[in-house]
Order: sequence, then structure tokens, then C-alpha cells
Amino acid sequence: MKKLVILLIAILTAFALVACNAKDDKKDNGSDTTNLEDSTEDSKEESTEDTTDEGSEEALEGTLEEIINKIYETADLTDDFRRYVEEGLYFVEVKPDDERIEYFLGKKGLDFEEALASEPQMQPGAYSLVLVRAKEGADIEKMKTDIKENINPMKWICVGVKEENVIVDNIGNIIILIMSDDAAQPLHEAFLALGNK
Repeated sequence: MKKLVILLIAILTAFALVACNAKDDKKDNGSDTTNLEDSTEDSKEESTEDTTDEGSEEALEGTLEEIINKIYETADLTDDFRRYVEEGLYFVEVKPDDERIEYFLGKKGLDFEEALASEPQMQPGAYSLVLVRAKEGADIEKMKTDIKENINPMKWICVGVKEENVIVDNIGNIIILIMSDDAAQPLHEAFLALGNK
């Protein structure tokens, strides 16, 4: 069994390296037409807009892990993506002084109590869902803007997420960051639905 796992990892690593080289070749030839900076200001405002009811300042109940699990349970996901959630993801606790804070949230110095990331166990896998519990009195809108403007949608090895599939929103003091080309909208909708209960 160990030999099979090692062989599988070696094959995946080889594919990742080939994909990296192919991507670098395209850039060198000038044929890579993807430009993440070309998104409009409208899409940025749309993604960071607080879509919760204005009078709704109540925080979601439960631990961050419980909230993420509720999102996964209630989101309208494909069977393949649901299997990916069950078998391919793990939780990473992110503390305010964590050295990897920029990897998970894009910027140091954010005013939060705790954060929890749901990330792929194996790379390459362009997916991330992070919940952040802001400190009392924190400027939520500024935090959302800081996250949206600084997060790297190409943070994984050789793969990335389209900028329009990077969503930052909040319910009360809970901020969510979703990066997924496959499931950003259903996960966002499931998150917002938790605020309507």
C-alpha cells in the first residue's frame, strides 16, 4: 500500500512539473492571454459587498469548524465536489501571528480573533475556504477589502482560481473567503443562508 501511495505521489508530482513547464513556455512565447489584473472595479465591489440584511449584526453561532461543516452540508454541490470535500480537504487553524497568514488571508495585521481554513490535502488543488472571526469593534468592511485586494488567487503550484471566483463576504463578525472555480457560488449562497435562520 505504501508503495502504491508513493508511486501515486510521484506521478502527480511529475504531472505538476510538466504543467508548470507548459505554462512557463506559454508565457515565454507571449501566448498566455490570461491576465488576472483585467477584472473590472464592478466585480471587485460585487465580491466584497456585504449582502446580509443591514439590521443583521448577530454573529453566527458555533465554532468556525461547525459553521464550515454546515456550509458544506447545505451547499448545492455536485457529487464529485462533495466527494472532494469529504476526502480531499482538511482544516488549518490560522492565528493572527501565524507566519502563513498571507498565504491564507493575503495580508498581515488583520484585526481578528481566530480563523480556520479548509484546504486541499494534496497539491495541486486550487481551492480554499477560510472563515475569520473579527475582533469586537473591528472595521469589517476594511478587512474584507484588504483580504480581497491582497489574496493571491494563484497561490497554489501551477494552478489558480479566476478572480471572479474569489468571494469575500460577511455575516456579522464572521468573514468568509472562498476561492473556487467549481463551487464559489453555491458555497457563498449556503453561507448567506446561515444568516437567514
